[in-house]
Amino acid sequence: MLSKRALNLKPSPTLSLVAKAKDLQAKGHDVISLTVGEPDWATFKKPSEAGIEAIQKNITKYTPANGTIELRKRIAENAKREFGVEYAPTQVTVGSGAKFIIFAALQMLCNPGDEVIIHSPYWVSYPTMVELADGVPHIITCGEKEGYKLTPQQLEKAIGPKTKAFLFCSPSNPTGLMYTKEELLAFAEVFRRHPNVVILSDDIYNRLVFSPNDRINGVAPHLLHVAPDLKDRLVSINGGSKSFSMTGWRIGWAMGPQKLITAMADYQSQSTGSASSISQHAVLTALAHCDSDIEETNKTLLDRKQKAMKELSRVKGFKLSDPPGAFYLWVDIKSYLGKKFDGVVIENDKMFGDILLEKYFVATVPGIECGNQGYLRLSFATSVEKMKAAVDRMVEFTSKIEQA
Repeated sequence: MLSKRALNLKPSPTLSLVAKAKDLQAKGHDVISLTVGEPDWATFKKPSEAGIEAIQKNITKYTPANGTIELRKRIAENAKREFGVEYAPTQVTVGSGAKFIIFAALQMLCNPGDEVIIHSPYWVSYPTMVELADGVPHIITCGEKEGYKLTPQQLEKAIGPKTKAFLFCSPSNPTGLMYTKEELLAFAEVFRRHPNVVILSDDIYNRLVFSPNDRINGVAPHLLHVAPDLKDRLVSINGGSKSFSMTGWRIGWAMGPQKLITAMADYQSQSTGSASSISQHAVLTALAHCDSDIEETNKTLLDRKQKAMKELSRVKGFKLSDPPGAFYLWVDIKSYLGKKFDGVVIENDKMFGDILLEKYFVATVPGIECGNQGYLRLSFATSVEKMKAAVDRMVEFTSKIEQA
């Protein structure tokens, strides 16, 4: 009955873990979830009020498949301010979440067998989305030696005759690490030597950068800052989910080459149709009026990050990277692999995470789901109290792990 595509489909690991945690909660267990990439604070006041206004004023009908002209103009205006480049509203498309925007871009780019370069650690959905577009994920592993970031030498070596695109995220999900202006300049030199490679820049966390000194025009360093000549083959993808805490509103957008953006809009018209008119009205307000809210969010996240790292220093054997953005900690747990808990050898990070969830009721994302074995991704977009309680349980768990 099912198609080959359906038989090969892998569910989202993070959403599966969320479901498992909720099942344990339903059974009465006090589960602390550090899994899902979702802020724990409310949507900001002004976009929330705009959503209510949309309902009251009957702004509740279909919009153009690529989004309202007002929202697309605002997105283009923000791009001019943040990146210093001009986009026409026709070079912008709005869809039902940034995740679907990435999916649509890959659907409109990839022919069977086309390769999309992705470096690990990566967001768990990237490879599967490439496969669903009949493409081939070309995974480049970046470990501790590379600082979990791709080098220009690795990028150059990975590009071949089948390469169609390069997909990356900065600040990164899952590490929170960010490419510097100098690192992006080095990437630009590689891309100029390979003019057929399309660049998909997942910018969903680009306003969640803790230090103003690390930002350019209020956002993370970007290829468009250092190489505006790449604009005609770069797709900048963003949305309301992270910066404005609008995950459930499901609004994402892309700016890029006219032909690709038009194709994506046509694809949306035949699949999801238009994004929610109510959500579009709300995010239009967010883009215009929430800079100060985001600044406060960055201060809160910096405080949470510092406190979480201090708490996690109590867990012997954990090694952490210090992220400048997003809201994740990338934790090296390899010192515990191959050791025993309750007489059973912990073979990998997934097994470590399963025990932590099932015995101590702390949900995390194992590094293998992000392409690198021996790690956990922890979200600190949660309260300081919950993070402390989660670490207390980790300390108890690891104290009972013995040599094999």
